[in-house]
Amino acid sequence: MELERIAVDIDNCSKTYADGTRGLQPTTLHVEPGEVLALLGPSGCGKTTLLRLIAGLESPDEGSRISFGEQDVTRRPVEQRGVGMVFQSYALFPQMTVAANIGYGLRIRGVDKAEERRIVGELVDLTRLGGLEKKRPGELSGGQRQRVALARAVAVRPRVLLLDEPLAALDAKLKESLRDELAELLRRLGITAIHVTHDQQEALAIADRLAVMRGGCIVQVGRGEDLYRTPQHPFVAEFLGRVNRLERLPACIAQGVLHLGGARVACPPAWQSHASFFIRPEDIQIGVHQDGWGQAKVMRRTFLGDRIQLVLHTQEQALLTADVGRDAAFAPGQSVGIRINPERLMTSQELIA
Repeated sequence: MELERIAVDIDNCSKTYADGTRGLQPTTLHVEPGEVLALLGPSGCGKTTLLRLIAGLESPDEGSRISFGEQDVTRRPVEQRGVGMVFQSYALFPQMTVAANIGYGLRIRGVDKAEERRIVGELVDLTRLGGLEKKRPGELSGGQRQRVALARAVAVRPRVLLLDEPLAALDAKLKESLRDELAELLRRLGITAIHVTHDQQEALAIADRLAVMRGGCIVQVGRGEDLYRTPQHPFVAEFLGRVNRLERLPACIAQGVLHLGGARVACPPAWQSHASFFIRPEDIQIGVHQDGWGQAKVMRRTFLGDRIQLVLHTQEQALLTADVGRDAAFAPGQSVGIRINPERLMTSQELIA
């Protein structure tokens, strides 16, 4: 099934409600044709407001502009924008069969029955729903219902697919399997898609790029791996995955070093003036104390199946979290060696004046 691939451009788009509350600060964002972009952030950050503005379910402030390809859709109503939507509940009609649910949008648009059967058949094949056409939603698994909702959303050949927390109501195990299935389906469809979520793992697994939001603003946009490894804002570092904050005293800043467990770690030359750094738990090395290593005390040990999480105390820093292999024998109360590779440090963008 051929679907149109168009760019989406958000230019200086904002939303102020009648009571004066600013739901979205002036925002500019470009979504590539055929790209899956995730709007990621905590509750109240503005991601759903932005999605509703793109859909046409809300009206933006004056001076805002939303474009689908070359067409300005800022003031177009939702039914004239050509968007498909998938919600958290999937909103399937329980009394209708799978085939009837998928073809619903075609029927209300007056598409003849032969063409409806052809399109529904294509989408049944594409979403691997063969043999389920006559079943009702209550007889399907969570993954099958998700595929029906996606097939129904794209049956009318929308220009843009919008997904609003489609996995939020699922338990952790089911969510993990369905997010991979959703990612594969979106790649096969090739449609421009914007996916709202507060779940970092879901965004990383599904999206080509992430737009991390906070307080009604987009803080940083980029590939998940780039945002994880080289965040440009403290909020991105702390929200996207787990992170430790390492502080520096003025004397350390003057010397160009970071103190960790009694050891001196040379700071990257470009970041000599930064008051603090971030380090991921998996980037902290723990072992037998030796020359060049610092020293830490294990305060807590937590078995997490694929890894051991250690909470560590050092003389200069707040408690640190480190990940080690699941067979590591370090125990609470034990003194261990600690080391970090300066190349794994991430800057917090905070400078000493």
